Amino acid sequence: MVKFVARRLGVMILTALALTFVVFYLTNLPPNLEKLARTEGSVRMTDESVANWINENGHGGSVFGRYAEWLGVKQGWTRTDDKGVARGLCVNLNAPAETAPRYCGVLQGNWGFSTVFKDPVLTVLAEKLGSTGWLMLAVMLVMVPTSLLLGVLSGMREGSRTDRALSSVAIATTATPEYVSGVILVAIFASATTGISPILKEWGWISGNTLFQGTATSATDNITFWNFTLPVLTIALYGIGYIARMTRASMTEVMTQQYIRTARLKGVGFRQVVIRHALRNALIAPFTVIMLQFPWLLNGVVIVETLFNYKGFGWTLVQAAGNNDIALLLGCSVVAVFVVLVTQLISDIGYVFLNPRIRLS
Repeated sequence: MVKFVARRLGVMILTALALTFVVFYLTNLPPNLEKLARTEGSVRMTDESVANWINENGHGGSVFGRYAEWLGVKQGWTRTDDKGVARGLCVNLNAPAETAPRYCGVLQGNWGFSTVFKDPVLTVLAEKLGSTGWLMLAVMLVMVPTSLLLGVLSGMREGSRTDRALSSVAIATTATPEYVSGVILVAIFASATTGISPILKEWGWISGNTLFQGTATSATDNITFWNFTLPVLTIALYGIGYIARMTRASMTEVMTQQYIRTARLKGVGFRQVVIRHALRNALIAPFTVIMLQFPWLLNGVVIVETLFNYKGFGWTLVQAAGNNDIALLLGCSVVAVFVVLVTQLISDIGYVFLNPRIRLS
């Protein structure tokens, strides 16, 4: 197990370096740097002034050298402007330039400064990831138990009326993208003119104009059932159908195995056969899908957070991309790569515990 984990960690490091370099190269293309120079400097800057700004602010030179500086394995750039103020990747304007460290990149905890939020990238990401973390937790608490229950119930008796009904629901939710289901949920539950809210208000069952809030902006500071339900349901509905279908397929396959038939012939009750023999083996494939939901949630919340104006990681990613915030985009890519690689490692290790017959080699 130790050798397996060490080998996987080595592959993860190489993969992370390759992916982050690709993102670094794409975000530091000349058009992006020119746009950044005109945004931070002046839109009326000449081409020569733009080139000077790029070089003076550490964006010139080889892309490999700049990537090494950003990573923190090469000495960061420094300069002193016309006013005698020291600037650079490692320089703190509140401290003398002589005390600046030589290496100060991602590995040293310096992820750059966001040009949109005017704060360090780490500070912005920590705040936004906290908001998205609560959203992901609520989605997983709703999505995983519901999808596993639906999948197991469908797979226990393949071809039954229950199986056909639940499979139809799962297909419908999987085929409906988040931006469609979100709009439908808002129209039904968060509209003062359509859906059930006008009826409930007429009957006196609700005091406000709508049953749920159509935006989740207030949930960033104070999460309530009324402002958090629709974003959670919008994300969970898609995942429920996908995981339920995978669970059903796996459960159906397991229920046809010889050891299941042997247990039934020995007189073991159907419920005990399902719980003690079939369920554990049937969860191997859904376990992979469930672990893949974490990177999907982290990056897939872009649509939902934008739709409901929930200022989390996805909303921040949209703001960074729309405003050419290179440092923040790179920070978001590091977080996304880390989540994907870690969840894959946990998924591989989880195989062993779910099925000891799987050999690590």
